[in-house]
Amino acid sequence: MKIWVDADACPAVIKDILFRAAERTRVQLTLVANQAVPIPPSRHIDMIQVRSGFDAADNEIVKRLGRGDLVITSDIPLASEVIDKGGYALNPRGELYTTDNIKERLNMRDFLATLRASGVQTGGPLTLSQSDRKNFANQLDQFLTKHLKDR
Repeated sequence: MKIWVDADACPAVIKDILFRAAERTRVQLTLVANQAVPIPPSRHIDMIQVRSGFDAADNEIVKRLGRGDLVITSDIPLASEVIDKGGYALNPRGELYTTDNIKERLNMRDFLATLRASGVQTGGPLTLSQSDRKNFANQLDQFLTKHLKDR
């Protein structure tokens, strides 16, 4: 199992949680972004820089993703592709996307995009709260505990 991070939009505090988890569990963590992202020196953490362009990082993650890998992303279409390919997707607020909830999330995303295209102000995502950070850390720990037993 590997952890992939859609790093262009991933908050720094979430990356720090991931860095500590990778060191603690010795799971390979790879950040993928279209710009250089600073990472700590570690044999368990690396970074792939892709060309600039729409969905370039997402496409690279999907290309390299293995069955059972975990992807950290708030990008719902990417999460859907990850699930279709046999991986897992966790957003920075600690929500694990599943086959049961991903279609609903895609429909809501498309609905909001339609509203925005018609001129309705829908607002952006809320600021990542302390409880979001804690929820992410807890979900990540639960996921790793469950899936590392299978190794």
